[in-house]
Amino acid sequence: MNAFPRTMVGGISVPRLIVGTNWFRGFSHFSKAKDNHIKELQTSERIADIIEVFMRAGVDAVMSSPDEMMFKCIQAVQERTGRKIIWIVTPSFQVNPDGSSPDAEKNIDLCKELGATFCMPHQCVTDALVDRLVRKIRHIDYFTRLIRERGMIPGLSTHMPESIIYADGQNADIETYIQIYNAAGFLMPVEIDWIMKIIHQAKRPVMTIKPLAAGRLMPIVGLSYVWRTLREQDMVAIGTTTAEEAREVIDLSLQLIGGQLPGAELQQTRSKKSLTYGEP
Repeated sequence: MNAFPRTMVGGISVPRLIVGTNWFRGFSHFSKAKDNHIKELQTSERIADIIEVFMRAGVDAVMSSPDEMMFKCIQAVQERTGRKIIWIVTPSFQVNPDGSSPDAEKNIDLCKELGATFCMPHQCVTDALVDRLVRKIRHIDYFTRLIRERGMIPGLSTHMPESIIYADGQNADIETYIQIYNAAGFLMPVEIDWIMKIIHQAKRPVMTIKPLAAGRLMPIVGLSYVWRTLREQDMVAIGTTTAEEAREVIDLSLQLIGGQLPGAELQQTRSKKSLTYGEP
C-alpha cells in the first residue's frame, strides 16, 4: 500500500484524497439522461474495482450515503486488500421545526450497523437547521450526541459556508465539515475567494467536494486549484467513473501536492497534429 498524504480528523488518520460516489450512484448534476447512463454503467463489480485502485494507493476513505450497495462494494474491497476502509457516511432524515425527528435515530443506527467511522448529517439536514438570524445551527448538538453515543465521529455536510462559521462560533461537537469548493464556483452560494477564506479560518479540517464542478472542469484545472489553495489538514473528495480515471486522479494529485508539473499523457486528436515536435 503506497503512502498518500494524510491528515488527522477527530483522532483518525485520513487520506487527503477521498473517494467520492456521485459518479457511482447516478448523481451527475447534468441531466436525467446522464444520471441514467451512470446507473446503467456502474455495477457493484465496477465500483469495487475503482475503489480498489484508490485503496492500493493509500486512499482508504470513501464518502457516501448509507446504502446497501456501497456497503457491499466496501466489503468486497476490504476482502480483496485485507485493509479496512474509513467510511464517511452522510445520512439524511426529517427534522421538525422544534428539532425533533421521527427517523434520525433509525438512520444514525443504520450508519453504525454498516460500519461507518464518520457520521455527518447530509446537507438537506444541516442547512435546514442553519439560522442566520441568531447565527447558529439549531438543534445540532442533539444529533451529534446521537452520533457520539453510537461510537462514531460527528461532522456536518453543508452547501452554506455560514455553517462552518456558526458551528465554530457555537463550539458545536463536530470534528470536520463537508463543503463545496471548486474553481468554477459551481453550486457555491458566494464568490470563490470567500469560501477559500472561510476554509482557511475553520477551526477543524474541511472535506471539500466537487473539485471538478461535476465534470465541468478538466482534472488539471480543478485539482490544481484545490491542492494549491487548501491547507495541509484539508481534504478533497472526488468521484471517478473508471479505474483508469482513478489512477489519473491519484497520480495528478500526488504530482500537484509535490509541486511537480503534471506529466500525464495528453489526449491525441487529429486537430492537434500540428502541435507535435519533429517531422511533419
